[in-house]
Amino acid sequence: MKATNWEFKYRALVFGLIIGVSFPMYTLDPKMSAPELADWLGPRVGINADLLARWLLVLSALLLVVAALTRTWASAYLHAGVVYASEVKTETLVADGPYRRVRNPLYLANVQMAFGMGLLMSRPGFVLCVVAMLLFCYRLIFREEADLLASQGESYERYCRVVPRLWPAVAARIPSAGRRASWRSGFKAESWYWGFAVAATAFAVTLNMKLFLILIAASVGLFWVMSSLAQKKAASSAPGA
Repeated sequence: MKATNWEFKYRALVFGLIIGVSFPMYTLDPKMSAPELADWLGPRVGINADLLARWLLVLSALLLVVAALTRTWASAYLHAGVVYASEVKTETLVADGPYRRVRNPLYLANVQMAFGMGLLMSRPGFVLCVVAMLLFCYRLIFREEADLLASQGESYERYCRVVPRLWPAVAARIPSAGRRASWRSGFKAESWYWGFAVAATAFAVTLNMKLFLILIAASVGLFWVMSSLAQKKAASSAPGA
């Protein structure tokens, strides 16, 4: 069930492919998930379907904003070289910020993003995006946890016993370690993710699918550039490089 070395090294590519393959499924079903869900749910809850569809588009944008905030918060406590590293970094265990409530906030954000983006996809695209994202994130998590357990031993076991794996606790489960966040680095590392949030917000306001797809494509391109640069920087600064 664990991700392979290739999957972990090229996870940026796989994340991009999940989104890139899910959106074109409009060729199989031309109907967007949000309006279709509104048409089904509206009469059952006594809300006008068109109004409910607009609120679902707003929900999509909010989910992507929350996902961007989650990743930014997590990245503020990590270096971009760790977030986008081609290998699992096990030298230290970060247990501050969002890591006091959930062990994998970066992957949690990806799942939030999948649901938000899925509302803007076709119905089969929604299902594919959410299921594929969940499965791939869990594969990556199992890989990272195995490596951290081997490296950190009992301290990581204690951490796992009190902090949830993917679904966050409302209150912090462990005391702060005193690590300071670098919000500038966090926003810089996740700038591409904010592009997703901007794209969804723009669509909720304008209903312009062409503009939405252009912003998404630009964000995915920025994602690959950011991850490539971070991996190269980490490789060049590694001992013996």
